[in-house]
Parts: sequence; C-alpha cells; structure tokens
Amino acid sequence: MTASIYIHEQEFILHPSGAVYWERQNMLLIADVHFGKVTHFRKHGAAVPLKSSEENFQKLRDVVAIYSPKTVCFLGDLFHSRKNSEWKQFEKWVQETEAKIILVSGNHDIIPSYLYQDLGLEVRDELRLDDFLFTHHPTANEALFNIAGHVHPGIRLLGVGRQSIKLACFYKRKGQFILPAFGTFTGKHIIRPQPEDIVYAIVEGQVVCVSANP
Repeated sequence: MTASIYIHEQEFILHPSGAVYWERQNMLLIADVHFGKVTHFRKHGAAVPLKSSEENFQKLRDVVAIYSPKTVCFLGDLFHSRKNSEWKQFEKWVQETEAKIILVSGNHDIIPSYLYQDLGLEVRDELRLDDFLFTHHPTANEALFNIAGHVHPGIRLLGVGRQSIKLACFYKRKGQFILPAFGTFTGKHIIRPQPEDIVYAIVEGQVVCVSANP
C-alpha cells in the first residue's frame, strides 16, 4: 500500500520499495541503490547471500513496471564502488528500460561518467526542475525545495512492552524531503524527528505515517 505526500501542491506517491513517483512529471525517484555492494563485500570475504543483489534488480524492475515512468532519476549512490559483475546486469536493465534515465551523482558514484553516458544515461551534479532541487546530499536552498537521499533514514518505534523495531522511512522536514535507501543491503541511520516533521515508515509492504503531524 502506498501513501501520498503533497509538496508545493504537487503529489508524490511513496512506494514501499522506497521509490517515489512524481505524478506531474511522470518521474520515478530512487535513492541509494548501491548496486555492486553485495559483490564487493563477497569479494572481500563477507558472507553476504547473492540473492540480495538480484533482489535489488527485481525491485527496480517491479516498481518501473508499476508506474511506467517517462523518466527514472537516481539520487546518487547508484553503484557502491567500482565496476564488478553487477554492471552487466545493470546494462541489461538499461537496455530493457524505455524511460529516460538520469543519475544525480553521489559520493559512492566513482564509476566514470562516460561509462554511464555510453549507456544513454544523463549524469548531473544536481537537477533543478519546477520548484525543486534534486541532489544526493541533503542541501539547504532558500528558493527551491530539496529532495535528496544519502542519509538512509530510519525510525525506531517503541512498543508498550519496551520492545522496539527499526524501519526504513521517508523523512520530510522544513524545505527538505529525504528518501530511504532503495538497496536491500544498505543499513539505516536512525533519525530524531522534530514535532513539525513528517515521517512515513515502510513496514510489511506498506507505507504508514508514524509522525504526530500527518
């Protein structure tokens, strides 16, 4: 189940995959996929199951199929490090995808831009569109509303029996909206929202508002 949030009178649909669909622009926004991270860690001896890599590609195929966007915009950290065997899978996905693909570069995006451009991707440091500024790192901007990734936001929810759970979340604060990490092997940074902030947690295939200010 999805949820919708309205920013500058425009609807953004929050999908439980961690992606956001911007209806007016027919654009899918995705942050922090970290393709190649599973293979990178396995190469260095970490016991990470290979299925985690395929899960990322399947999530991507599924959410693109749902919305059939005109544009897919990755908000940084598309790949975790240098090229490895997952690059071939990414090439195949690009070839199968009809949408225009934009990469807003992140701190992990060390693969040369020309390799993405050879596949037909547009690579930028930032993207300005309508009243919005799309970046990887959250960026303060007085004129434009910032939508970003990088943080991998998560929320800790407490139960009446002192039990707790950590969930990935979408995080809206003044002038800024931060997407959760799309990748399945990425970790979470637990946020401490202020009373005026809005938080949507991802739980069991649903997007649920868990803040006091829906």
